[in-house]
Amino acid sequence: MLFGIKPIFWVLINAVVSFVYLFIISKILGKKQIAQLEFIDYAVGISLGSIAAEMATDTENPFYYYLIAMTIFLVLALVVSVFGRKNSFLKRLLKGKPATLIYEGKIDYDQLRRSNIDVNDLLSMLREKNYFDINDVAYAIFEPSGELSVLPKGNQKPVVLQDVNREAIEQSSLTNVIIVDGEISKSGLTEANQTEQWLFDRLSIGDKKDLQNIILATYDDNTDTFNVHLKNQ
Repeated sequence: MLFGIKPIFWVLINAVVSFVYLFIISKILGKKQIAQLEFIDYAVGISLGSIAAEMATDTENPFYYYLIAMTIFLVLALVVSVFGRKNSFLKRLLKGKPATLIYEGKIDYDQLRRSNIDVNDLLSMLREKNYFDINDVAYAIFEPSGELSVLPKGNQKPVVLQDVNREAIEQSSLTNVIIVDGEISKSGLTEANQTEQWLFDRLSIGDKKDLQNIILATYDDNTDTFNVHLKNQ
């Protein structure tokens, strides 16, 4: 018990002080949407929240210990922010740099691996951007914030009034994913109503070992065409 004050009152005091101090720090660091947070911002925010929560319930140690720790995180975050703006090398080192996961319509396997993303993650992020067919994507850039920026191919860009004509618009359909990370998708083959032997014949594959160089293969049954992305382009 510090200064003869009951623990319950210390919890009340510490909780209010930690909240107010955390509010002040958030104002100093500036406003950012969740999607704009870079990894270092996210790590600092989690650390500050953890320290504030510990402070609110600790009735044994002086509260200013925690204020000092939070201040140190604040100062370091500001230093990183200032130096990151003034020095491009430090900015890349501390905050990372964008990675082009799809370049000219093809998956860049090396960038995918460096970003610790697998093909299913990439396809999921594309769907979140309303691109359900990877064939529609010309470039996809993985930003330091964790967001995926997508540039569609020319014929998939949003339609404006001057593009509208009287021709019927073709109904959309999902492309079958046949191979992912060197593994055949059984559901994809079933959806295409085909067999593994048909797949091997169409892609000129001798055996399953040849699948290991394929990151992703999709099949469009409307046009009877494959789109294959290789690890070694």
